[in-house]
Amino acid sequence: MSGDIKQRLLRLASNRAIRHSLFWVALFLLYSVVEVFVTRQPFIYTVSNNVVRLILLGMAVYYNVYRLIPKYLADKRFFWYLGFLLLTVFIVTPLEVFFIYAKSGNYPEMQVQVLENLNWQFLPNFFVLSTSTVVKITVDWYTNIREKQELVTETMQSELRFLKSQINPHFLFNTLNSLYALTLKKSDLAPDIVLKLSEMMRYMLYECNEKWVPLSKEVNYIANYLELERIRQGNRVDISYEVDGLVSNQKIAPLMFIPFIENCFKHGLGSQISRGFVKIHLDVRGNQIDLRIENSKAETMPKQLHPRSGGIGLVNVRRRLDLLYPNNYKLNVEDAPTTYTVNLHLQLED
Repeated sequence: MSGDIKQRLLRLASNRAIRHSLFWVALFLLYSVVEVFVTRQPFIYTVSNNVVRLILLGMAVYYNVYRLIPKYLADKRFFWYLGFLLLTVFIVTPLEVFFIYAKSGNYPEMQVQVLENLNWQFLPNFFVLSTSTVVKITVDWYTNIREKQELVTETMQSELRFLKSQINPHFLFNTLNSLYALTLKKSDLAPDIVLKLSEMMRYMLYECNEKWVPLSKEVNYIANYLELERIRQGNRVDISYEVDGLVSNQKIAPLMFIPFIENCFKHGLGSQISRGFVKIHLDVRGNQIDLRIENSKAETMPKQLHPRSGGIGLVNVRRRLDLLYPNNYKLNVEDAPTTYTVNLHLQLED
């Protein structure tokens, strides 16, 4: 509820008509309170004086905001701006005193008081114009910051949508290749692969559209993926998957771990070794996640299959980590002659 109220207040503050109205109402009340309780002037007389005063000040303020500030202050011509601002004050103040003096014809004592306060009237008028300058600079600064943040956010969201759209076809392409190979061999494992693939695609299509998903579902997705790989790889790959710690309501960006795991089977094993392994260990401690993935690989591999050239999968996951978890992750990759190891430490959002 407090968040909704804050958003409403921010929207009201960004509305120019409301912002200007509040400024003039506040100024009118300030002048009225001072004159009624300090100078003990009649209420109707005070109100009429302030109407005259605010009409002239309004002309001066908007001349300052829409003419002097853009032409001189925004152009960093500070002395010219200050000179014209003072000139505006010296023009508006005598006019204000003249009109109030003229309308006070029935109150000779008030006319005397108006003339006696002429010199003091320059100071509040200069204060009002200076305040309008501060408000204008503050509003422009806030608007500029907000527009930049909106641009950065929209750019980031567009890039994330693009990266995620690449992940799904990338995985689907690799799995369908494996399924195609099994159908050529008329393997009985093909139906099981289709079933597992349908479960995974359901998760990818219907739940991964959110920015964050429950960690438990991501862990289960990995389990399904590895089961699919066990069916596809058979006895040639020893696959182990361990999860330590409490997996509960933590939230994580979807499909964050799968490119690393997929890379094990696509690049690390391949057709270069007859017997290999993939070891995956996920350690969950509250919002701290440590993922270790180790896989065997051939000591000499064709350049196009080398893990460091892992295609769009690893490139995308690095970029997504930079966008979604800036300064909240550590990624270390160890490329040994016969093994490839990924260590990822991730600090999830609260």
